[in-house]
Amino acid sequence: MRASLLVLAVFVGSSLALVCQEIDGRLTQIDVSNGQVFGVNSGNSIYTRYGNGWVQLPGALKHVTVGPAGVWGVNTENLIYKLVGGRWIQTQGLLKQIDAGGDQFVAGVNMQDNIFCLNRDAAVTTRGSETSIPWNLLPGALKYYSCGPYSCWGVNSADQIFVMKGVTPDACMGSKAWQLVPGALSMIEVSTDGSVYGVNSAKDVYRRDGVSVSNPAGTGWTYLSMCGKSKHVSYDLGVLWVISQNEKILTCS
Repeated sequence: MRASLLVLAVFVGSSLALVCQEIDGRLTQIDVSNGQVFGVNSGNSIYTRYGNGWVQLPGALKHVTVGPAGVWGVNTENLIYKLVGGRWIQTQGLLKQIDAGGDQFVAGVNMQDNIFCLNRDAAVTTRGSETSIPWNLLPGALKYYSCGPYSCWGVNSADQIFVMKGVTPDACMGSKAWQLVPGALSMIEVSTDGSVYGVNSAKDVYRRDGVSVSNPAGTGWTYLSMCGKSKHVSYDLGVLWVISQNEKILTCS
């Protein structure tokens, strides 16, 4: 498909300018980490970016994630899968959304908005043959949950935003105390470097500013108007990947 420049550079805040470009393909959800790109389309087909094109993987998922804990996904029956040796292996549990962006741990939410995470040892070693793996149940209820190296962020059914501090590879539950963050988002993603981006109910994209190890909650939100109306975002290595409202794929850098 053609690659077209969608917008001119637009300044955000005082110094950052992003230019968004459409690339080939159509996806409904995307996740990027450490140079890897995975996504799914409206037919639940799974793709990964290879060079300047897309390669379809076997299987069918409604949500896929890539990160330090590997490549995971969930299907329309909320069954959980991990990519092991080029094959999707079913693991124990049920989740509607999953995230592998934490420091070798996995997190997600189920159909009742219960929140779970899996510490590093279990996340890295599971091969699907286990009858039970030690999912940890966190307090509260969220419809979307995403983790980075030192914090996890989530949004609830009312689009309220929460951050969990103190997460580590062996203590993925963190402090177990949610901090409410001003604003409203319908989905949120934390990158491998800790950057936080999200989309609100009006399909507008926002970036959280001031996020750091010493201040995981950050300081404020910046509206990224150049992204247009969008449904999903993911950030890695200086590039914001955006799925537009009509499922076009944009890279913004």
